[in-house]
Amino acid sequence: MMKKKKMGLIPLLLSLMMCTALFHGCMANDDVPIQINDDVLGLIVFKSGLHDPSSRLGSWNEDDDSPCSWEFVQCNPSTGRVSEVSVDGLGLSGKIGRGLEKLQNLKVLSLSFNNFSGSINPELAFITGLERLNLSHNSLSGRIPSSLSNMTSMRFLDLSHNSLAGPIPDEMFENYSSLRSLSLSMNFLEGPIPSALLRCTTLSNLNLSSNQFSGNLDFSSGIWTLNRLRTLDLSHNVFSGSVPDGVAAIHNLKELQLQGNRFSGPLPVDIGLCPHLSRLDFCHNLFTGSLPDSLQRLKSLVFFGVSNNLLAGDFPQWIGSMSSVEYVDFSGNGFTGSLPASMGDLKSLQFLSLSDNRLTGSIPGSLFYCAKLSVIRLRGNGFSGSIPEGLFDLGLDEVDLSGNELEGPIPPGSSRLFESLHSLDLSRNKLTGSIPAEIGLFSSLRYLNLSWNSLRSRMPPELGYFQNLNVLDLRSTSLFGSIPGDICDSGSLGILQLDGNSLTGPIPDEFGNCSSLYLLSMSHNELNGSIPKSFATLKKLEILRLEFNELSGEIPKEVGSLENLLAVNVSYNRLIGRLPVGGIFQSLDQSALQGNLGICSPLLKGPCKLNVSKPLVLDPYAFANPINGQNRRNESTTTPMRFRHHMFLSVSAIIAITAAAFILIGVVVISLLNVSARRRLAFIDTALESMCSSSSRSGSPPTGKLILFDSRASQNWITNPENLLNKAAEIGGGVFGTVYKVSLGGGPRMVAIKKLVTSNIIQYPEDFDREVRILGKARHQNLISQKGYYWTPQLQLLVTDYAPNGSLQARLHERPPTTPPLSWPNRFRIILGTAKGLAHLHHSFRPPIIHYNLKPSNILLDENCNPMISDYGLARLLTKLDKHVISSRFQSALGYVAPELACQSLRVNEKCDIYGFGVMILEIVTGRRPVEYGEDNVVILNDHVRVMLEQGNVLECVDPTMSEYPEEEVLPVLKLALVCTSQIPSSRPTMAEVVQILQVIKTPIPQRMEAF
Repeated sequence: MMKKKKMGLIPLLLSLMMCTALFHGCMANDDVPIQINDDVLGLIVFKSGLHDPSSRLGSWNEDDDSPCSWEFVQCNPSTGRVSEVSVDGLGLSGKIGRGLEKLQNLKVLSLSFNNFSGSINPELAFITGLERLNLSHNSLSGRIPSSLSNMTSMRFLDLSHNSLAGPIPDEMFENYSSLRSLSLSMNFLEGPIPSALLRCTTLSNLNLSSNQFSGNLDFSSGIWTLNRLRTLDLSHNVFSGSVPDGVAAIHNLKELQLQGNRFSGPLPVDIGLCPHLSRLDFCHNLFTGSLPDSLQRLKSLVFFGVSNNLLAGDFPQWIGSMSSVEYVDFSGNGFTGSLPASMGDLKSLQFLSLSDNRLTGSIPGSLFYCAKLSVIRLRGNGFSGSIPEGLFDLGLDEVDLSGNELEGPIPPGSSRLFESLHSLDLSRNKLTGSIPAEIGLFSSLRYLNLSWNSLRSRMPPELGYFQNLNVLDLRSTSLFGSIPGDICDSGSLGILQLDGNSLTGPIPDEFGNCSSLYLLSMSHNELNGSIPKSFATLKKLEILRLEFNELSGEIPKEVGSLENLLAVNVSYNRLIGRLPVGGIFQSLDQSALQGNLGICSPLLKGPCKLNVSKPLVLDPYAFANPINGQNRRNESTTTPMRFRHHMFLSVSAIIAITAAAFILIGVVVISLLNVSARRRLAFIDTALESMCSSSSRSGSPPTGKLILFDSRASQNWITNPENLLNKAAEIGGGVFGTVYKVSLGGGPRMVAIKKLVTSNIIQYPEDFDREVRILGKARHQNLISQKGYYWTPQLQLLVTDYAPNGSLQARLHERPPTTPPLSWPNRFRIILGTAKGLAHLHHSFRPPIIHYNLKPSNILLDENCNPMISDYGLARLLTKLDKHVISSRFQSALGYVAPELACQSLRVNEKCDIYGFGVMILEIVTGRRPVEYGEDNVVILNDHVRVMLEQGNVLECVDPTMSEYPEEEVLPVLKLALVCTSQIPSSRPTMAEVVQILQVIKTPIPQRMEAF
């Protein structure tokens, strides 16, 4: 007899899960029993709660008798029961619901790299025989359920890269005697390490990094008794105290990562007695003292990082004995002495950073023997002598020797260097000679900084050969002669700074070829001639500095059409005439124009010189009757007074007509604006009324439907639509649209509604729904939550939380006199909270959610000055995600655009947000805007703070309205901001690293004093 096909099984499965008789006795209509395999049932129930957009689980068929032939499922051949389910990276979403607990023979469950949300289902603990559980790289939240302790067979547990919070349950590891590997990294877990973890004596891999775990790691914590550990990663937490001697007890330890905590005291003296160590990272802590001599025994060490601590003493002369080391980072400490010649023994060395120490002496020529070296950073020391020529014979990718006392010429490069080098910084030294002609052969060079030297040469025409150069900084380099016209032939140059030289001659017309240029600065030179009209083609130009030159003529009126131009300074030249109409020129400050006695501006005193052509003579008979025209011309010669009288009347009439036309146009414009305003309010009322008509929580959005992710809010809206319409009010606007505040159900709770601009916004409801729901999953205490949306082809609205206490922009720059200034604790709270919110966007989603438009007006504050980031990820709603669109329109805040956005070969990524975050730190600490006018020049805050730091006067930049602040916190915060605003994106930290660095900076005073 053929088995009857099971029809409509999925609607019955949840109720059938309650049947303890395993469906025996349940009969179909023809009395034929339906027997369902437990594994089929469990997997089908699990699948029914998921969203599978690509139908990757299409082979999972409810009509099959066994799931062993299904894709992503493996069975035990002897029992026929499911032993492994691995659905990694299939783009699945939804919650981990019921069903999987039916798979009682399951050994491996892997759901990583999906978008599962909600909490971890406690019923997973019913799978007591599970040996491997991998839920990493999802969006899981809530606490780790204590019921997981029932999985006594667990060997491999990975819950990393989620949003899990709270402490680890104390009883979590009581029964995990077989546990080999545990990873809880990249979550928001907190508290001490549970003591029960010490019972996992077989543990070989422990990764608790990038959380908020705290406590001391002395012998009483017992962490060092896990002597089978091979990798221990406790990085980027808030652990404190000293690391005691005794690490050598972990004989098999290969990787020890403690970076980004608050560890203090000396490094353990026996650390070098772990013979198998290959990675050792103590960076970003508060360690003191010198490096233990035992480190020279680590013959297998590959990665060695101790940067940004308080270490001191002479640079270790035994460094050459680490024959296997590839990565060395000692930057940001207080090491003294010179580099030994034995540096050349590091044959495997690839990365060397010794920046910001107190090293002296010459750079050893033996580095030439480090044939694999690709990055060398010796910035901010006291190195003297010349640059070893052999150094430039290596295949280096990055060279930073800035801020030293190096002398002599720049060595010529080798063919290997020509192909590999992408960043060269030799600024702030005492280099002499000329810029080598070979420099034009660096085909991969993207960043070149030779500023603040004494090169005393002409600008080599070979500079135009660069095909990928994004930044060229030759400030105060003693250059003379003219500027080569082909400097922008490549079209990739984004920043050109030539200030403080002796350059002469006109500005080349070929500057119009600099299509990617957004910062052009040539102040304090001897340039003459007129400003080229070709500047009008620099559509991306944002900052133009030409002050203190000898430029003459009028500013071309075409330059007024540059929409992105945000800062201009042409002071102290010989310019005349009227300013261009439009753009930034109508709001220029006096300091940007002074010193030009011929410019016509109400801001300037003195004569106004118009560079106009000869007077235009009008022939009053030009349109006369051709028959009588000649007689009238003859007649005019005998009546000159009459002719002048007619001309006077004609000019007066023209003036009167022109004035009347302007008045009429003004009246019409004002009337149209009033009508537009009334229509806009009516339009919003109509839109909001239609919003209240219905609601839905899931599925594709029907036209004109309100989609709210919180059903309770939906009910409030529907029951009180009159109050909603009466209290809707406009509260602001931005590049993405206008914002209104609305009362929910007439009650005290308010929400914000953003009416999106229609240009470039997604016009397909399914795509719009998908992108907004992704943003809706970004739930964090430092993010403004997305509550829902409304969509029609003509109107798109976003519903978000409402923040009643204003923005950071208002508190910094628009503060009324009666409001006290922000204190340092509040400023630090804003910086840290914003960092945590951005870290959640960057690290909790794959692909990451990038803000694109970070600036103070998008940081909203609550009553305790806790920040909440708004407008994040809205560029996802654009039909075309283009870095040029982003940089020119949506990153409109002056000074916040990352420099690489001008380089067409680089993509928009998280590093752009990190650059903007660094600028925001500077703005918070200094109280100044990122770009503003000084008395005689344009002050770029980033450059200003960097110079003041190098001169040792950086605390003079701190906002004077802060009467008290701890220097030991403010100074490292400013340094962090400068690292975040590095010109090279790869040099900027991740947001997770930023959070950990900030947490290290906020060290309690007793611990900080103890560290010193």
